[in-house]
Amino acid sequence: MNRPDDTDLVRKSMKGERTAFEVLLIKYEKPVYNAAFRMLNSTEDARDVTQTVFLKAYENLSQFNPKYRFFSWIYRIAVNESINCLNSRNRSEELAVEPIAETGGPDDATDSEQRSRRVQSALMMIKPEYRSVIVLRHFLELNYVEIGEVLDIPEKKVKSRLYSGRQLLKEALKESRLS
Repeated sequence: MNRPDDTDLVRKSMKGERTAFEVLLIKYEKPVYNAAFRMLNSTEDARDVTQTVFLKAYENLSQFNPKYRFFSWIYRIAVNESINCLNSRNRSEELAVEPIAETGGPDDATDSEQRSRRVQSALMMIKPEYRSVIVLRHFLELNYVEIGEVLDIPEKKVKSRLYSGRQLLKEALKESRLS
């Protein structure tokens, strides 16, 4: 996902070349949106977070360290903004989770879509610190080192959170089947 030209694009953006940042935006907009959506389970919130991420990234390009990968830096912003969004939601308000249709028919979603919604619903039941690791590993397909870079945690902690997160997700999926 990271090409050597990301650093060049950042340098060009910092020199005022708008098209260079547009290339980065086009390249990372969908993965950032997907990460935000998986964290938030809301298309509107995911869109808002995606816009905020790119605005913050543009405003803070001078803080980007070219020793690291641009996608790690932008995903860290995305995860942090998603967590901020979750924290700003009214704590008494329950997360909106669409009910999953159990019967098949012409108007119902396919099995794959139903599974996807079930997994998304279960993801929303676990804490953001575990959800973020699962999203980065299984939906964005980052490796342990990359996840550690994004979340600024050691690889060993990534593995621990991933294991715990998977266990919590497994339990949440079991609960969703029972209800």
